[in-house]
Amino acid sequence: MARIAGVDLPRTKRIETGLTYIFGIGDHRSGVILKEAGVDPDIRIKDLSEDDVRKISRVIEEHGRVEGDLRKEITMNIKRLMEVGSFRGMRHRRNLPVRGQRTQTNARTRKGPRKGAVAKKRTS
Repeated sequence: MARIAGVDLPRTKRIETGLTYIFGIGDHRSGVILKEAGVDPDIRIKDLSEDDVRKISRVIEEHGRVEGDLRKEITMNIKRLMEVGSFRGMRHRRNLPVRGQRTQTNARTRKGPRKGAVAKKRTS
């Protein structure tokens, strides 16, 4: 199993698809990386040589952040928004949709399961 950027890639997939298992690399970026590394995108991961893996790893390091560094940067950006007290930061803090979506009827993924109506006790 090839290990690139700390991620074990699935052996049976094409390298172009396998690279997308790394956080921060999508379809387009994987194609750009393979073109720059000079590796055929149709090769299966199990057929890669050690030299190919080294080339791909080097190109990924040059291209920018992936995996842990990228996750850390995203987390820090969200924390900064919350500390500054911006509108987006407040939405993150309250676990509500951040990008202007409606919340009266939708947003169940972000808000969680519905809270049922609580019946009052009768005092007589």
